[in-house]
Amino acid sequence: MEKGHIVVVGSINTDLVGKTQRMPRGGETILGSDFRMVPGGKGANQAVAVARAGGNVKMLGRVGDDLFGEQHLANFQDNGVDTQLVHSTPGVPTGVAIIIVDDGGENSIVVIPGANNSLTPADIEAAREIVETAQIVMLQLEIPMETVETVIRMAKGAGVPVILDPGPARPLDKALLALVDYLTPNEHEAQVLAGEEIHNLDDAYRIAGKLLEYGTKNVLLKLGGNGVIIATSQGMEHIPAHKVKAEDTTAAGDSFAGGLAVALSEGFSLRSAVLFANAVGALSVTKLGAQAAIPTRREIETFMAERGVVLE
Repeated sequence: MEKGHIVVVGSINTDLVGKTQRMPRGGETILGSDFRMVPGGKGANQAVAVARAGGNVKMLGRVGDDLFGEQHLANFQDNGVDTQLVHSTPGVPTGVAIIIVDDGGENSIVVIPGANNSLTPADIEAAREIVETAQIVMLQLEIPMETVETVIRMAKGAGVPVILDPGPARPLDKALLALVDYLTPNEHEAQVLAGEEIHNLDDAYRIAGKLLEYGTKNVLLKLGGNGVIIATSQGMEHIPAHKVKAEDTTAAGDSFAGGLAVALSEGFSLRSAVLFANAVGALSVTKLGAQAAIPTRREIETFMAERGVVLE
């Protein structure tokens, strides 16, 4: 398969990341040990993950007419992300995420959307030609839902595969999920979509199957340190996670999605694409920060070689 362009439609945020020994309780003030201001946002993270993994990617989103917006445009260009569809929004701040990371690598995040809420269906219509000629379109849920729906229907109408990361978690219409080619929820998102809880691997298998019944072609249920379940009409398979020392899980899911898209665009089987994405996600948690932790293609291939991962 010839590798075409991948379009990422989604959020662009500046992440304000603080590290602390443990999460504060309500009303409690505790001291942190580190602070960083880094580019983030689920859409932007995925675009950078695609670019670093070797993909040809175009970002479609909005920033504010402020310093953060200028920094994002420069960062995209530095990482090889095409920014012709990234628009500046007058009088509106760039999106911000306030992230606390504890010593165990777990995080707590508050997202303030800002300009992301200004990404409308009209923006998507203006980019119709690029969306409809994409090899893959990637989406998340940090932009208005009507915009997400417009993208999915436009891509589906043109026969372009859609990867949907259903985060932040919210219930979604089953008719919309039926238009999605690759649904990549984490445990919490899968529980919200299915209306059931996951307590063990058997529960995860059952919920993956339930999501598949909604009409999505492929469900990739991410279980963090417990790996990924691949669910298709041909059956289900559990792919274990790589054992690594977690420093920060902030962009793990976005890194996984970027790796998945690149591997699929290069013609690998779904199983191999998940193996590749699994390696990208594992590497991303070994460093602090969102985009700062996303690995390059060379790092990914070295990691897979060391772990004996072979793609088909």
